[in-house]
Amino acid sequence: MHGARHSGRLGGMSNEPIAVGDKAPDFTLQASRGRTVSTRDLAGKPYLLYFYPKADTPGCTTQACGIQEALPALGRLHLTVIGISPDPVSKIDKFADKYGLEFPLASDPEHELADKYGTWVEKSMYGRTSFGMERSSFLVGADGRVRAIWRKVKPAEHTALVEKAAAEL
Repeated sequence: MHGARHSGRLGGMSNEPIAVGDKAPDFTLQASRGRTVSTRDLAGKPYLLYFYPKADTPGCTTQACGIQEALPALGRLHLTVIGISPDPVSKIDKFADKYGLEFPLASDPEHELADKYGTWVEKSMYGRTSFGMERSSFLVGADGRVRAIWRKVKPAEHTALVEKAAAEL
């Protein structure tokens, strides 16, 4: 699995990026369609957190629509999917409605969860440096531990990687 590392540390207790085997950090976030998503609600269930840079942009739309198409298969694997971006809830609501996305999209405007997962990173484009969301995904097992990590994932390849790893849980 791309980018996977093994570690005995607990996620969020070190400055090192979260690694395979770490306990997934706790969170509660506001999400699309008036929902709230939290680790409390996900306890005992496998889930995928996928971090994406910006709603309704080409790469993020490709990735989200790929997940939506795979929802029946992922549901048979009892996998809950949550997309996370720094966008406000109003923007992710419009994105979800525009593309018929049935899974929750969560807003992390202060990038608190992104910081815990190491996905709020320095980026360089056209000679300018800024911070933004790295397109990365984390598969968490029913035991609350990170089972797979994909960093800088390509939107068109994302769903196939997730389906394969989820089938192995």
